[in-house]
Amino acid sequence: MKKKYRVVYYNIVDNLDYENSLLKEWKISNLELIEVKDRDGRHSFADSVAEADGVVVEYEQITREIMEKLNRCKIISLQSIGYNNIDIQAATERDICVTNAPGFCTEDVALHCVGLLINLARNISYFDRRVREGIWDYESAPKMHRVSGKTVGLVFFGSIPKAMVPMLKGLGLRVLVYAPTKTAEYLSSFGVEKADTLDALLEQADFVSLHMPLKEETYHMIGAEQLGKMKKTAFLINTARGSVVDEAALADALRNGVIAGCAVDVIEDVDGCQTALSGFENTVVTPHTAFLSEESYYGAREIALRQLVQRLVRREPPDHLVNRELAHHIS
Repeated sequence: MKKKYRVVYYNIVDNLDYENSLLKEWKISNLELIEVKDRDGRHSFADSVAEADGVVVEYEQITREIMEKLNRCKIISLQSIGYNNIDIQAATERDICVTNAPGFCTEDVALHCVGLLINLARNISYFDRRVREGIWDYESAPKMHRVSGKTVGLVFFGSIPKAMVPMLKGLGLRVLVYAPTKTAEYLSSFGVEKADTLDALLEQADFVSLHMPLKEETYHMIGAEQLGKMKKTAFLINTARGSVVDEAALADALRNGVIAGCAVDVIEDVDGCQTALSGFENTVVTPHTAFLSEESYYGAREIALRQLVQRLVRREPPDHLVNRELAHHIS
């Protein structure tokens, strides 16, 4: 008789009908999927998943202290790309695989970024707010310019900025990239130019779009000094992680006219969901929705489930194993 593996889906928005339909289609009968909804925090996360062989989460913080209580857990499968909410070192020490879902929302985030750029250039949100207030007046708006011939600077060059390139070039934009690990020849194959330093990119770009992961070395990578190097007519776009930008410094820059405006889909206060940026007219703020579409929603769920099947049922290294050093331990 096959061993039954218990997997807890912790505070995942939907029910598990889709996942169970996939298991049926894949002819997998020894994964038991369990929903745990504990939005008010009445029960500890560790207690809720104590008997689980696998756990699926999105944004739950799993610290070393919590990890030490997961005696049965063999895999934490994230329905997201970022994994800074997981103590990877602690997981590795306990032979717990951590997997993510790269690529599930590449097109969606790329499109959202380009949409934010157009919004900033055309004052779309600004005019919408005025009309809703009963003000039909175009003369009071900030100046608008065409984007063709302007320069967009992409900070780092993963799958999302790569997907943006044909959209941006289709709008007639010059694309400049700061990606320290990428050669000029590699970037040239995508039809973009290499900026040798972040400062060089900031000084030239009319739009700066951020795409770096949140790590110790990228925390507040954009602060007062970096904002000061941008053109006064330039805009900042952030769909990466809120804390790659010093938000207080950004608010000061907007207040003092250091840059022309910004558009963000992520903020620093991820728990309280409060940001001073929403108080400025020259900003666009969306509530971390760049990744979202019906297609990406189900795509992330399928990827997360496949990682569980690979680790628990097939006993093989998952495709998207973050702590790759565990790959040779799996049997």
